[in-house]
Amino acid sequence: GAPQTLRIWLLGGFRISVGSRSIGEEEWHLRKAGSLLKVLALSPGHRLHREQAMEFLWPELDPKAALNNLHYALHVARRTLELSAGAASGYLHLRGESLALSPAGPVWVDVEAFEEAATTARHALEPAAYRAAIDLYSGELLPQDRYEAWAEERRAQLRGLYLSQLLDLAALYEGRKKFGEAIEALGRVVAEDPTHEGAHVELMRLYALLGRRREALSQYERLKDVLFKQFGAEPE
Repeated sequence: GAPQTLRIWLLGGFRISVGSRSIGEEEWHLRKAGSLLKVLALSPGHRLHREQAMEFLWPELDPKAALNNLHYALHVARRTLELSAGAASGYLHLRGESLALSPAGPVWVDVEAFEEAATTARHALEPAAYRAAIDLYSGELLPQDRYEAWAEERRAQLRGLYLSQLLDLAALYEGRKKFGEAIEALGRVVAEDPTHEGAHVELMRLYALLGRRREALSQYERLKDVLFKQFGAEPE
């Protein structure tokens, strides 16, 4: 039959579901087979030239060895995804030199859902839309692959988008005189990035507006301490 919906979570950890069946990180007995799924899930249109996949996953190998490894990883990944070992894969296709993830069936990826929700929030300019986007960011991209070069740039982009959503939400709340909610959003920014000077400054300003002078001064001291510990620098 037609492929079931493939759902892939990459934020805060890696897991997959195929229909009602869940596949956790521990079920990928070949690490590179799981990495192949991750790379495809992050690629535009869930497609990738095989040379790109080889460069991402086996940059130290010569082309022949890398291609052999790709074919083996593809084989293991298909067997992990498919219920029937003898069935042709409906989830991983290699046609010529192009790899595709579930080209005939629906694919949902949490990264894409988060990015789409963030775009919707910036058009809607409503707190509920921002909160819906923020809730989809369940942690940094693939923390177990923190040192993989192919994930670094995207991880930084998604973290930056998450922080900007929180900052926009705080500004929206402030404009509506909901200072407590604005402070909560800014607190999440400094929890994620303790060196974010702009968020610390906004917190100090809001505390001052509310007459909470002691908390404003304490916020400054926290900023001063973290900048000195991290960079040996003073606040601007």
